[in-house]
Amino acid sequence: MPCLRLLVATVPMTGHMRPMAALVQALCARGHEVAWQAGRNFESLVRASGAGFLPMAADTDWDDADLEAAFPALRGRRGLARIRAHLDALFIEPAPRQWRALQAACDDFHPDALLADQAHLGAALLHETRGLPWATLGVSALGLPSEDTAPFGSALPPARGAAGRRLNRLLNALVLRGLFAGTNAAWRRAREAAGLPAGRQMYFEVASPQLYLQPTVPGFEYPRRALPPQVHFIGPLWPRDAAPAAGQPAWWADVEAARRLGRPVVLVTQGTLATRVSDLIAPALRALAVEDVLVVATADPAAVAAALGGAVPHNARLAPFVPYGALLPLLSAVVTNGGYGGVQQALAHGLPLVVAGGSEEKPEIAARVAWSGAGVDLRTGRPSARAVREAVRRVLVEPGFKARAGALAVEMARYDAAGLGARLVERLATTRAGVAGALPGVG
Repeated sequence: MPCLRLLVATVPMTGHMRPMAALVQALCARGHEVAWQAGRNFESLVRASGAGFLPMAADTDWDDADLEAAFPALRGRRGLARIRAHLDALFIEPAPRQWRALQAACDDFHPDALLADQAHLGAALLHETRGLPWATLGVSALGLPSEDTAPFGSALPPARGAAGRRLNRLLNALVLRGLFAGTNAAWRRAREAAGLPAGRQMYFEVASPQLYLQPTVPGFEYPRRALPPQVHFIGPLWPRDAAPAAGQPAWWADVEAARRLGRPVVLVTQGTLATRVSDLIAPALRALAVEDVLVVATADPAAVAAALGGAVPHNARLAPFVPYGALLPLLSAVVTNGGYGGVQQALAHGLPLVVAGGSEEKPEIAARVAWSGAGVDLRTGRPSARAVREAVRRVLVEPGFKARAGALAVEMARYDAAGLGARLVERLATTRAGVAGALPGVG
């Protein structure tokens, strides 16, 4: 394989950066030269992957630790209104400026292909204006419209039979073309700003027509009879902990002891977005305080104590960071708000889930967990303590959840996500044509 020059672009969000880092690391290890345009907060992650760092323009960069501070339009919005504001402000509005920055990078770097996360819409504009081969890396549940699935964002299960497909066609028209008409119009304005015809493309249709990498397995995603040929399931994708034992909290021996004694260990986490501890971590700790389990929560202990209005429960262990590579094999279940990467990691270890997804696209991820049989969808981002307690009891006691999570873990173990993704990108860059069909030796 000749050395390729690959340009990578991501929006400055942790959940988009980390899976891309695993793929970039594999591409660099295979001898390719990679230039990665990313947010300044992620320079160390980019350089650790082996790529050269290209800072994003300041007007397309932000701090994902507090999105509402960076984007005041998100404040006070929930449900569909927040999803629309999120798409418009974070992804569509910056696209023309991203496109101009990518043009400049191409003039300097002369790449063979472009690899971008699904939210970086400047990549779509660059592909159309320059004809550069373009690969998309999905970072969440597959949202491409289909008559076999309800509109993305509705969190409805997939269709059953011809009647279900007819209903989905109607719902897709009403929701994706109706309720999201303003979002679609914003995308068309972004296209015009890049000198392209506005067209009639919907926002949810924006994806590379050549290669789309979906970092999960078919067993976790809704079945589609007409899956676009450029979509490839590659398995869960995340950077492995360099030293899984590093950074263990002082109470780590309690976790290991609980495991030896057969006492369930339950992780409670809210990931990198929607991190108010009062939404999920506080009610989960209240719920599990009366259960014979050890609870590990990834949160600031002071913030949790404030949210609880007093002492942290005796069976809870808190830390802002826990090395997942070391923790996951010791767990019995995970309570989460539904971040895509965290859900995939838990399932790769055969862990049943309780999901409280209420913001961004998290309800869709929670719905897929329930559909797959690997966990319980609480159908809210702010569950009651009682709802969490009952759900945790179910996933710990009812064998079906553990069995389905275990089956997904077996399916995921068949995939070398970073290696497969890198090979697919190589094929795109060398042939400059769409990548349809499995690679030799890949199921």
